[in-house]
Amino acid sequence: MRRNKNTSLDTSVTNFILLGLSHPPNLRTLLFLVFSIIYILTQLGNLLILLTVWADSKLHARPMYILLGALSFLDMWLSSVIVPRLILNFTPASKAIPFAGCVAQLYFFHFLGSTQCFLYTLMAYDRYLAICQPLRYPLLMNGRLCTILVSGTWVAGSIHGSIQATLTFHLPYCGPNQIDYFICDIPAVLRLACADTTVNELVTFVDIGVVAASCFMLILLSYANIVHAILKIRTADGRRRAFSTCGSHLTVVTVYYVPCIFIYLRAGSKSPLDGAVAVFYTVVTPLLNPLIYTLRNQEVKSALKRITAGRGTVNENK
Repeated sequence: MRRNKNTSLDTSVTNFILLGLSHPPNLRTLLFLVFSIIYILTQLGNLLILLTVWADSKLHARPMYILLGALSFLDMWLSSVIVPRLILNFTPASKAIPFAGCVAQLYFFHFLGSTQCFLYTLMAYDRYLAICQPLRYPLLMNGRLCTILVSGTWVAGSIHGSIQATLTFHLPYCGPNQIDYFICDIPAVLRLACADTTVNELVTFVDIGVVAASCFMLILLSYANIVHAILKIRTADGRRRAFSTCGSHLTVVTVYYVPCIFIYLRAGSKSPLDGAVAVFYTVVTPLLNPLIYTLRNQEVKSALKRITAGRGTVNENK
């Protein structure tokens, strides 16, 4: 709702300064190492899952693992859009980002983030069908249909990112250029606009906050039905395996959605907590996905053993 009277195009900004996360100067080196390690582990962990699903014939044709591979691919790119720029905040390097670079970062962040949002919902639906409709599952969800649905999430995410980037940078920016955040994101960038941002804040609330909240509610509804179905399983081992698979998914989803909803349903907020909260779904979640899905998924661990054993056999034959 704020309106800035200084709208002279002669002072239009050509770059922005990302102030990054607030931190004590004596922790700069430690934070640099922590986030660097997180980034490396995120890339390696997700690459491991991606290669395992692709290499193992028992996995790459199954919908659940097609979705898991797509999620790992998304996490690698989302982390690359966010974390390297965050790491720069803990170095003497310039904090400036070109105007076009800021546009690109905001677009890809919302493109990949919204795609991930839709993908989590699709994964919950897949688990609902597998557990609640086991006899009809092969008809309702197969590899070809799953691939089409995953492609649909990418298209929807791209449209969402384009809309948000266009609306955000269609506004004039002619005054301060310091973004009090660690990435170019909508709420932080809009505070610098030299025009009324009411429409943008409303679109952000509806298109991000409400959509994310709706997806989260659909996921919770799916899992409510899943829990009801699991409780009907007679064997304790069957219940344990079903709860383990779904529990890992729900853990990651909660870590992703709750901070996201917290930020975008409060688009006009200037809380200093927003940056710390955003770290959870931009930095922590891409790291958790390979850890949870690999360490708690027996089929993925078995596939890793088969691949390792196969390579060992090849090496012995040589």
